[in-house]
Amino acid sequence: MIQITDKIVNQSVLKNAVDHYRDKGIILPTFAQMQNPDRIPEKIKEKLKHIGLWDLHPLNLFRITWKNEPQVSGGLFGVPNYIELPVSLTGIDARIIVLLGKWFPTGAHKVGAAYGCLAPRIITGQFDPTYHKAVWPSTGNYCRGGAFDSYLMDVTAVAILPEEMSRERFEWLKEIGAEVIATPGCESNVKEIYDKCWEIHRTRTDCMIFNQFEEFGNSCWHYEVTGHAIEEVFRRIAAPETQLAAYISATGSAGTIAAGDYLRTQFPHLKVVASEALQCPTLLRNGFGGHRIEGIGDKHVPWIHNIRNTNVVTAIDDEYCMRLFRLFNEKEGRDYLITQGVDKTIVAQLGMIGISGIANILSAIKTAKHFDFTSDDILMTIATDSAEMYGSRLEELNAERGAYSMLQATRDYEKCMLGTTSDSMKELTYEDQKTIHNLKYFTWVEQQGKEVEDLRQLWEDRNLWPEIFSQPARWDELINEFNDRTGLLK
Repeated sequence: MIQITDKIVNQSVLKNAVDHYRDKGIILPTFAQMQNPDRIPEKIKEKLKHIGLWDLHPLNLFRITWKNEPQVSGGLFGVPNYIELPVSLTGIDARIIVLLGKWFPTGAHKVGAAYGCLAPRIITGQFDPTYHKAVWPSTGNYCRGGAFDSYLMDVTAVAILPEEMSRERFEWLKEIGAEVIATPGCESNVKEIYDKCWEIHRTRTDCMIFNQFEEFGNSCWHYEVTGHAIEEVFRRIAAPETQLAAYISATGSAGTIAAGDYLRTQFPHLKVVASEALQCPTLLRNGFGGHRIEGIGDKHVPWIHNIRNTNVVTAIDDEYCMRLFRLFNEKEGRDYLITQGVDKTIVAQLGMIGISGIANILSAIKTAKHFDFTSDDILMTIATDSAEMYGSRLEELNAERGAYSMLQATRDYEKCMLGTTSDSMKELTYEDQKTIHNLKYFTWVEQQGKEVEDLRQLWEDRNLWPEIFSQPARWDELINEFNDRTGLLK
């Protein structure tokens, strides 16, 4: 039976956490406050005016939201951060809106997913911050988010990620004091991460593993926070005749795509689109391989992915992503886009979109072309992080291919953006969905010790997923009780 985390497991462990956080002055934000920062106490907001977005200060837990003011220091809260991509850039009439993860602490929304995993274990007496270490297995930003949250929550972090990830990731993790473990391979080598987790599980009793691919706290955070942020942006910009036609998310750990489960409750005809790399088309073709779209993970189906709620799978060529990454971030590329009629203010913001965000944009274009969407249709997607995370990739591309030029910009824009077609994608039938769900067996039952009965329950029990996604309301009750016991809000 799938476990729902809604009860206190160990009162002694919980007391240790309460006492420790009282001594350290650590207050835990609720999911409702992350969804709507207007609910944050005024005395906390006043203190945040003097704290930088990336500062290692426990009050920055309250900045785990899409609504941070876009400034590096002293900002408070406003509307969710997003940009709308014009037809002059995308070549399609349908409107593409990109939520920006850049304005989270660490520059990526994974601080939210990590909080959604760690906080429930603390408030239910399962994780003792005076004893346990938090292990964050990831192909990129999740272990960064976990390490950041751990520091703010006075927890020792252990970060596990593939050795071929960008240099910036490793340098930052070491700076923050995390124990860093590099596993063999690249973005698509997820099993090697799992193997290291099993080794830690067998040999280190002080470690608790927060595997984002199986932690429902990950998907619950996105359901509760990202889903509502997308809805708010849509209702802010939509005309009466406009519809929310599609939500596009890279599969990754299947956390971000869970926002689609919330959006379905508000927009029943929405298309939920899973985006993955063409070089490793796991959902599209049961395929395998390696790719360069950092942060999306693959070669397995995450345990927490509600496949019943996924309507379309798209596969994006990582070469297109790398070429557009240069187009968006090299001076010659930006100058060329301006000559093509793209507004200078939009061009200046393209650096806020990382490599996986570019893949999501291309998936949105594919989706719009496949379904013949028009200017009355809005497609929402996510830029988990920004180009700041991948400066070394630009250096590598310049060393490999030579300096960027206006001619190359012309080629990249015409082929990789305007030339995007609706191939390498599939509308999922019921049988397709069930086939993808059944692929979970090989990773989670054969390799990771899950029960077949639980696998069946995830597919057959129609009340289970709503129950899973309802947990944040109970967690907020426990967070409020926890904060009351520390007395720090009095």
